[in-house]
Amino acid sequence: MTSKGLLKELRKAVGERNVLSSPEDLVCYSYDATPWAAALPEAVVLPSSAEEVAHILRLASRAGLSVIPRGAGTNLSGGTIPVPGSLVVVLTRMDRILEVDEENLTATVEPGVITAKLHAAVEGRGLFYPPDPASVSVCTMGGNVAECAGGLRARKYGVTRDYLLGLETVLPSGEVMVSGGKTIKNVAGYDLTRLMAGSEGTLGIFTKIIVKLLPLPPAKKTLLALYGDLEAAAATVSATVAERILPATLEFLDQVTIRCVEAHARIGLPQDVAAMLLIEVDGQAASVEEETERLARICTRHHALSVRVAQSREEAESLTLARRSALAALARVRPTTVLEDATVPPSRLPELVAEIARIAAKYQLQVGTFGHAGDGNLHPTFLTDERDKEEMARVERAIREVFEVTLKLGGTISGEHGIGIAKAQFLPLEITPPGLSAMRLIKKALDPNDILNPGKIFTDKAP
Repeated sequence: MTSKGLLKELRKAVGERNVLSSPEDLVCYSYDATPWAAALPEAVVLPSSAEEVAHILRLASRAGLSVIPRGAGTNLSGGTIPVPGSLVVVLTRMDRILEVDEENLTATVEPGVITAKLHAAVEGRGLFYPPDPASVSVCTMGGNVAECAGGLRARKYGVTRDYLLGLETVLPSGEVMVSGGKTIKNVAGYDLTRLMAGSEGTLGIFTKIIVKLLPLPPAKKTLLALYGDLEAAAATVSATVAERILPATLEFLDQVTIRCVEAHARIGLPQDVAAMLLIEVDGQAASVEEETERLARICTRHHALSVRVAQSREEAESLTLARRSALAALARVRPTTVLEDATVPPSRLPELVAEIARIAAKYQLQVGTFGHAGDGNLHPTFLTDERDKEEMARVERAIREVFEVTLKLGGTISGEHGIGIAKAQFLPLEITPPGLSAMRLIKKALDPNDILNPGKIFTDKAP
């Protein structure tokens, strides 16, 4: 099928206005939230149903075109960057909350639903969907499933796969597969639903998602603890976990990040501290009060300069919003921002914090570190300029060393961002050859022609 013929078929399938092919329309879909170089796709298609997605995949397969599934493009691993001659399938028109089932505590949504809109919809009914990525106000549920997104509440509540009950998935062949459902228990055959969580658009395109809900916690409090020493802040995190306290959020920001966030958000954060912890406790009112007091004592015992409890909902929300703006704030400093995703067992967090600082000094790089300290997940963010080839070479060596240290500490090279193209060369450092072989066999079985998101997760480059 010629390019012109394909465009004609696509427009017939989804409507004239939902197929983009001019270079000025395509350019914004050639990038995501990473600094990776990109190619213009052949076209961008915005379907509105599973039937349209299936038809698009059949057309692409006949034409020999690669297909890149895309939501809001907020991923941080290069997961939605197109390859030359590909078709980008954008799911944002499929944005309906199909059902909130209060009897069974589930929600059924389309992949283009903004995560924050699902939060608002269920919280208005006294329910709670815990997964809470930092990009919650713009990221989509389909993207959350594809990357198995984590977020601020992961230590206490888990990540996207822990709430995923069922999927409707269009396979590369154009066939529609239904897996899971509303039941809490389901061991009928292989768990295809969880296989799809974190598959990064390489195995299928989600068109319907069923997630479980919880009762909304009736009370919560937010604490801000300031430190004159990075490792003291990290040690507080380890102590909190060791004392069997599970805050809803336990976030870490170093001085570089604090200064950038304050310059961006202007909420009165101090500029002279080495680190801060932002902690949120939720649950029943009495237990929230008790845990807040215990946390304040732990922070003080580990040399916090000050500990304060937010006195209003507005103050608590401004602190949380400031934390969510960390990446945007850091990105204002230099032309290129490379954000990484190293995760260790929480007890090893002080070591990781110290190692990141050592590596930044060794390679003479500006690095802001923040992250979900409660689950050991840090985001060392390299502030650089991709036009400076010598500096970028130092960044690459530093990133490799951060991952090597992370693995030595019993960690993983990606806690929540996925592999994409950003970390494909590092995956063999963590996954053994039999594991990589098993993953490739799964990909081959479901996508024999390698049309879905090729070049992501796997690479032939030596680690």
